[in-house]
Amino acid sequence: MPPVETRPPLPPFTLESATQKVRLAEDGWNSRDPQKVSLGYSSQSCWRNRAEFAVGREQIVALLQRKWTRELDYRLIKELWAFGGNRIAVRFAYESHDDAGNWFRSFGNENWEFDDNGLMAVRHACINDLPIRGDDRKFFWPLGRRPDDHPGLSSFGF
Repeated sequence: MPPVETRPPLPPFTLESATQKVRLAEDGWNSRDPQKVSLGYSSQSCWRNRAEFAVGREQIVALLQRKWTRELDYRLIKELWAFGGNRIAVRFAYESHDDAGNWFRSFGNENWEFDDNGLMAVRHACINDLPIRGDDRKFFWPLGRRPDDHPGLSSFGF
C-alpha cells in the first residue's frame, strides 16, 4: 500500500495554521515550478482558474506551464481573507509582464477546500488584470520566495 500523502498544516484550520497554509502556497507559486506546486493539490483536485478548468495534477501542471510561459517575472503576494473547518479564502495580487514587455498587476480571490490530508481538493479563482507601467510596479524582490520583511498585500492598499 503506498504511503498516504499529507501536506501540513491539516484541517480544521486555526488562524495560525490557515495563515501558514496561505504563505506556503504563495512560496510554492513564487517558485514558478509547476511540478512542485502541483504536489500541494490532491491527485483529483478540481480547479477553476479564470475561464480554464483543470482536474488532476497533470492538467494543473499543464495550466501552470502555460501560465508562466506567458506571465514573465511573476511575483505574487497572497493574504488570508477568511477560514473555517477545511476551507480557506484568499485574496492576492501579482505582477508580471508579457513577452512584449507590457506589465500587469493581477488581482483576485481564491476559495480553497482541503481534504483531510491537507491537500487542496478544490480551487476556485477569480482574477482581473490591470495594465500598469513598469515604473508603477510595487513588488520588487529577487525572483522566488517573497522575503519575510517585504510588505504584505494590505500594506499596498490593494
